[in-house]
Amino acid sequence: MILNKGEKIRRDINLFHRWITAILFIPALIVITWAGGIYYLILVELGIFLGTYEFMDLLRRRGLNPYKKLGIIAALILGVNAYFQSHIFTVITPVALVYIVCIAELFRKKQDQAIFHISSTIFGVIYVGWLFSHLVLLMNLPQVISRTEYYNLLGFKVRLGTSFALLPFILAWTNDTMAFFVGRKFGKHLFFPRVSPKKTWEGVIGGGFFTVGAAFLYQQFYAPYLSWFDCLMLGIGTAFVAPVGDLVESMMKRDVNTKDASSTIPGHGGILDRFDSILFTAPLIYYYLRFFAAR
Repeated sequence: MILNKGEKIRRDINLFHRWITAILFIPALIVITWAGGIYYLILVELGIFLGTYEFMDLLRRRGLNPYKKLGIIAALILGVNAYFQSHIFTVITPVALVYIVCIAELFRKKQDQAIFHISSTIFGVIYVGWLFSHLVLLMNLPQVISRTEYYNLLGFKVRLGTSFALLPFILAWTNDTMAFFVGRKFGKHLFFPRVSPKKTWEGVIGGGFFTVGAAFLYQQFYAPYLSWFDCLMLGIGTAFVAPVGDLVESMMKRDVNTKDASSTIPGHGGILDRFDSILFTAPLIYYYLRFFAAR
């Protein structure tokens, strides 16, 4: 695609803002993830709050009237449940939400589009709150698996919670970044033009290749519990679900005719714009580590 001079300037300025934000945010993310505990929970809860707020705002732009406050509270509770490993409340929370939202809809004065108000609110809680809460589950995963100690190539002890929690960020963002640059340089064949007209097969394949490489590299430095097969599976899995997460969010934004979910993060848009691939990658990595690796 040929860009005029103005479009190139805007693209380069936006890319500059993206890099500045990344340079500031990534070290902060590493420090907070290293600290773990309540500090990491607060970070994830902030993401859940902003992400759910953005999703409810997208629904309103679509002409729907979701239960924003109930949705945000329920989504935040799911994050807290993950922190305290409260499986019973993880089950109770969505059930209670269904009860409350359905009863509230019965008393709404205008009951047109009732099914959309109910279902969109519940979906928003699951899509943002439940998927996001897997980042907290990853941090707490060492509490429910083998207590084996691991050391990296330099002989330093690996903090498993930190290592687990960083994994989806490293793999998903490697996939996003390299897919962007490979697609920008070599992209010719459109991947899913109906939803994302700029994504190409070359970018998707290139992003997947570098994601597998990032998994092997991370294994050497801070994930010695992963086998070569684990790295391959996690890399390929992320290369599949990360673009899906991005496409799903793009589809929803296209439905309301907007470019970004919000302008919370300079150069990146909103929380959903930056973490759309994380939402799909974190659960994949959690369940793979929980049942197949790090035993």
